[in-house]
Amino acid sequence: MTSGAFRYAVVLAAGKGARFKSAESKVLHRICGRPMIAYLLDRLPELNIEKTFIVVDSASGDIREALERYDPEFIVQEKQLGTGHAIICTLDTIRKLEGSLLVLYGDTPFVKTGHLEALLEACEEGGCDEALLTTELDDPTGYGRIIKDPSGSPADIIEEREASSRQREIREINAGFACFRIPALVSHIENLSNDNRSGEYYLTDMVKILRAAGRTVQTVPVPAGDEIFGINDRLQLAAAEKQLQRRIMAELMTSGVTVRNPETVVIHSTVSIGNDTCIQPGTVLEGECRIGAGCTVGPNAHLVNAVVGDGTAIANGCTITDCVIGRNCRIGPSAHLRDGALLGDEVRIGNFVEVKHSTIGDGTTAAHLSYLGDAVIGNRVNIGAGTITCNFDGTRKNSTWIEDESFIGSGTQLIAPVRIGRGALVAAGSTITEDVPPGMLGIARSRQVNRER
Repeated sequence: MTSGAFRYAVVLAAGKGARFKSAESKVLHRICGRPMIAYLLDRLPELNIEKTFIVVDSASGDIREALERYDPEFIVQEKQLGTGHAIICTLDTIRKLEGSLLVLYGDTPFVKTGHLEALLEACEEGGCDEALLTTELDDPTGYGRIIKDPSGSPADIIEEREASSRQREIREINAGFACFRIPALVSHIENLSNDNRSGEYYLTDMVKILRAAGRTVQTVPVPAGDEIFGINDRLQLAAAEKQLQRRIMAELMTSGVTVRNPETVVIHSTVSIGNDTCIQPGTVLEGECRIGAGCTVGPNAHLVNAVVGDGTAIANGCTITDCVIGRNCRIGPSAHLRDGALLGDEVRIGNFVEVKHSTIGDGTTAAHLSYLGDAVIGNRVNIGAGTITCNFDGTRKNSTWIEDESFIGSGTQLIAPVRIGRGALVAAGSTITEDVPPGMLGIARSRQVNRER
């Protein structure tokens, strides 16, 4: 970056994305758990961008909310009349700026930072007024062709629908990304015309306009690759997800994580996993999951926003959402943890046990067929099979407290709010409606009567 040079970026995100057939903005469709546009915005700090402008349509509340943390300036394009018109909508904002302006597309998330840096340097150090990212394709069908003058400098870009049969034979195509020196762009962009078959204002026409004004335009050729092309429908979205999944799996495995049969595993880009952890087939890890070292997850486990301590094993068929699990725990198979459950170390949650919005202390065991909701359970407690905390009274949720070293017999119902004292024992088959003091035995069974049939 040249000393004293200011860099800005404008991201075009007002397109309707008609081929997605979706009520949601195209750029918010997710790839590995994140909006596609987020991957592009994450690259801009590496380029020392002073300010990012995002061009949106008038119904852009979802985009504004999703991208608020990036602190961009949103500019509304009331009518979608082409890429050139989108930049015209920014003029009131950018005409007072000096420096370089990158023009980017919100549906092209994986463009390489090095390609964008090369565009900026072409304007800053090469002295050109516009730099274009181009590539060569064996089959350039559908793309704008780069028209060059006898000296080899770009003189125009012809869109496919406007191109002659001879021009369509040109293999060098416009990859879409461009960089302008802001004063040159502001001085000449109002010369754009929509006198073409689509009736739109093409930003690509700036090449011809700047050359006619004696300005310098330069191409920045790069190798052809998926990262320079946009995502225009759900088929391409799926292909992009597959591409990113391969990259995520490669990074994890080279960093010391075992992923068995990675083609069957889904891991979001926001997930972190420690060394010597094994991710079994069919497992899905979404959101802000943090998995410690030496863990086993799966097969067929589904974790969303879960924090898992070192050495913990999560068995087949478990579903865990918005929970924190300590070290050396044993979860499952087929356990369900949700809504802020917090487990200490060396906890055992067995098959068909559901834990909801509860805290469970170190060394506690609930091995079979239980529901623990809105409970605070201490250390080294035994929860027998079939235990239910009856937390809902029809109006509100109530809490159950089970103190350290208590023993809850099988088939027990704890009618909240209720407290089981430290070291207390509840007999199997009891329905507990009153507190059990520390160290006491609580029995709540109706008398058995055997009658003749």
